[in-house]
Amino acid sequence: MKTGPLRIIVLVLLGFGCITGGFSIFATTPQVEAQALSPEEKARLQAEYDKLQIEIAQWQKVLDDTKVKKNTLQGDVTLLNAQIKKAESEIKQRNNTITTLASEISEKQKNIATLEKRLEEGHTSLAQLLREKGELETTPLAMLMLTSQNFSDFFASADAIDVINRDLQIHFDELRGVRTQTQAEKEALNKKQNAELDAKHEVEVKKGVIKQSETEKTQLLNLTKKDEAAYSQVLADRQAKAAAIRAALFPLRDAAAIQFGTALTYAQAAQKSTGVDPALVLAILTQESNLGVNVGQCYLTNDATGAGNGKNTGRPFVNVMSPTRDVPPFLALSNQLGFDPHRQVVSCPIASAGGWGGAMGPAQFIASTWASYATRIAAARGVSVANPWDPQDAIMAMSLYLGDLGAGGGYSAQHTAAAKYYAGGGWATAGQAYANQVMAKVADIQKNVDFLKDN
Repeated sequence: MKTGPLRIIVLVLLGFGCITGGFSIFATTPQVEAQALSPEEKARLQAEYDKLQIEIAQWQKVLDDTKVKKNTLQGDVTLLNAQIKKAESEIKQRNNTITTLASEISEKQKNIATLEKRLEEGHTSLAQLLREKGELETTPLAMLMLTSQNFSDFFASADAIDVINRDLQIHFDELRGVRTQTQAEKEALNKKQNAELDAKHEVEVKKGVIKQSETEKTQLLNLTKKDEAAYSQVLADRQAKAAAIRAALFPLRDAAAIQFGTALTYAQAAQKSTGVDPALVLAILTQESNLGVNVGQCYLTNDATGAGNGKNTGRPFVNVMSPTRDVPPFLALSNQLGFDPHRQVVSCPIASAGGWGGAMGPAQFIASTWASYATRIAAARGVSVANPWDPQDAIMAMSLYLGDLGAGGGYSAQHTAAAKYYAGGGWATAGQAYANQVMAKVADIQKNVDFLKDN
């Protein structure tokens, strides 16, 4: 009785079901209301997009030309007006992009639905062939001969098994191709959806720029030539605000606070090597500092077990640092930097999260991860040994790590990178709340960065 091949085929069939089922998240994605664009509509949108691109470039030139006249009443009004017009053109351009993306997303979802239907039909057909194959293979040859009218019928039945085997191979090849095509379509859909999310986010940001600029423009237009004293006060207030932003203490976990302007300079320097937005780096540093207030600080006391205690409370912890993963590179780092490994603060384990503590410095790298980045950090910084408690090294490390997580893109890429920074492989669930908090901080920090850039 030939049951072995049949079992294998059933397992492979189940494997197809598991693979296709793994993408079920897309099947629940709400359908987009957008209709597919005709070639004429696509051409019109492209022409409009190109025209807006020229308008944006023109307003950028006005901005560049006007900056030399800044700190005069008329110069400031012209500058704000150019910012408003440029932002309005950018919003129109992004809305144009959103319309095109919505149409493409709709087409992708239709393609996926068609492919998934083909997969379902293929599975049904395959199941029928498997049943037929099973019936033939489980019939003993002696019985097959006795039930056949003649040798021709017997060999016809035997040939039928070969025919079914060929049909099965054809179906497997087709299902494998459809599965691959479906996966490619879903990956393309995911990219389109992220691009649409990025475009919508940029629209909201530009709306905020317009609102802010309109308010400032109205205030300036209310000033007249005889109000030179009032305008001088406006300039003084603006300069005072810029100085306050630069001088504000930026909290760093497990390290002394530094001025915001200094932290920004470090993050901007790191951006040249990594392409990661400084506002994102500073937002995560802020998030980590806030966590540090709640978690506290610990010392490693037992190299063999990874146990330790609280720096301020003396409270014992059994899992301050992983003895196999992190203690060896931590001890090696202590030799390189010359610190006492049992009197150097690291993060305490978070009871609610489980696992190990042992994260080091402002960027909260565990020792094994820091060791894997140490050479790149030192090269980018131009130092012999990277120090996780040095703010400039920590910011470079964070920027490098976020770059590796894909943070060099738009809003969706940054959100995903922040989630992965916190939760690793569990980013899609456990990291979402953290990422939402980080991105809210990014928006606030970016406002300060933009203000300093213009003042």
